[in-house]
Amino acid sequence: MTPSRASFDLAVRRSAAAVLTAALALVTYWWIEGGGLGDLGGWATGLTSVGRWTGLLASVLLLAQVVLMARVPVLERAFGQDRLAHVHRIVGFTSFNLMVAHVVLVTWGYSGGSLPRWPGELWDLTLTYPAMLLADAGFIALVLVVVTSIRSARRRLRYESWHLMHLYGYLGAGLALPHQLWTGQELVSSTARTVFWWTAWGLTAAAVLVWRVGVPVVRNLRHQLRVEDVIEEAPGVVSVVVSGRRLDRLPAHGGQWLNWRFLGRDGWSRANPYSLSAAPDGRRLRITVQSTGDGSGATSTLARGSRVLVEGPYGRLSPRSRHGDKVALIGAGVGSAPLLALADELAGIGDVVLLHRSPGPDAFADDLRRLATDGVRVLHLPGRRRGATSWLGEVHAGDFSDRAALRHWVPDIAERDVYVCGPTPWADLVVADLRGAGVPETHIHVEAFGW
Repeated sequence: MTPSRASFDLAVRRSAAAVLTAALALVTYWWIEGGGLGDLGGWATGLTSVGRWTGLLASVLLLAQVVLMARVPVLERAFGQDRLAHVHRIVGFTSFNLMVAHVVLVTWGYSGGSLPRWPGELWDLTLTYPAMLLADAGFIALVLVVVTSIRSARRRLRYESWHLMHLYGYLGAGLALPHQLWTGQELVSSTARTVFWWTAWGLTAAAVLVWRVGVPVVRNLRHQLRVEDVIEEAPGVVSVVVSGRRLDRLPAHGGQWLNWRFLGRDGWSRANPYSLSAAPDGRRLRITVQSTGDGSGATSTLARGSRVLVEGPYGRLSPRSRHGDKVALIGAGVGSAPLLALADELAGIGDVVLLHRSPGPDAFADDLRRLATDGVRVLHLPGRRRGATSWLGEVHAGDFSDRAALRHWVPDIAERDVYVCGPTPWADLVVADLRGAGVPETHIHVEAFGW
């Protein structure tokens, strides 16, 4: 990455944090100006006042959450998928907790501070206040999103089911709007408040409509993607080659991923995220998929000529992120797919070393040989992991540590940009050793999977 790009991305991250902080401070100021602090003198009025404040904060964070889901390119490029997912998770859970506090505290305050009267008061508010039924429906939708986002619950769900549930976040936000506008006096009690909230809602809706709907529709109409070939690379692993029109105008780079929908099969309406496994050449795209669920398992049965719809490209695991010409790529199994595409793009223009761990038959053997002839230094790390605390293969059993092995194979690792892709627990171990080996945090680029 050039210094100007690095500085721009840093400025975007700082600006996003500053805008969110300013919005939270502004609604807090309006709450105080409206007598929020003065109402704390009484038990019931204090409960209601704090409930109003938590509702305002929850509303701001809910909008921020939707923007984070909107795939706005400037945010995607500046944060990267892993960092954006981390922020998305923190903002989402914080917003939901504040929303629960809003419901509990306001209802408690309206019931005169009496807990026994709380259930009856909630029932009366639901039936008598404008848009409360819509707000309740929106709250239930957000509960589904939050519950299915808890890691233990996610592990029990198919990816396709989780993805469908997660889209309820848009529904929850939309159903909350009428309640906020009709019963939230802090939102409409002055011109400044009205302008602020309508602008915030308008910009959020525009981001979703443009980047989640408009841009994908335009790109799919332009490129008319179809399945050209399906190639079995290894047991349970297939590559899908897709061709289309004017693919040189698709702004995709090696290392990035797209959401894919393959028409003409069951479950086509649910998108699956797959990384490119070869650098785009302006004529074709290639992904390599391991069978782990309904969507990925059906990939091997795709018919040639089938229509394909995509959203993207997304992700910061691309040449754009690098700071110099020296790069190390560390991948495991099918997680090496985006790194192969990235190596494709960087071969011949930089010093590239690729560490690839494969627990079984290697689906990328031909690609690795080709990359080696193109000047990429390829290091094979075969076998299953030698232990739960190691990211190396069992063939490397010995007294040396993973970090020592990394420094031996790549002595100048601290001077390189390092790209890591693989299962989350494995990637966490790699990143810990990279930090211990002296690689700057800004030079570590991670895309982990294992939702």
